[in-house]
Amino acid sequence: MNRVYVCSCFGVTEQQVKQHAENGACTPRQIASACKAGTDCGSCVRRIQAILGRGACPRRELVDGGRPVLSELEGLEEFEKLEEAA
Repeated sequence: MNRVYVCSCFGVTEQQVKQHAENGACTPRQIASACKAGTDCGSCVRRIQAILGRGACPRRELVDGGRPVLSELEGLEEFEKLEEAA
């Protein structure tokens, strides 16, 4: 099997990035959370963006309904206050 490495720092292959994308990781940050690719030297981030841009990731609206995804709840109280004030 011919392996094309995307991230040499962590040994992540193109096939692994595509698999994580199929599982719902649709941004370089989500790919990084899934397999660490792009978190060390950063030289692979553009390659990851290119892979995601070639359709490795399902359309966003199919993944999250087009809604913003909150990954952390820090500042939620402030957000709710702002939302109430609006």
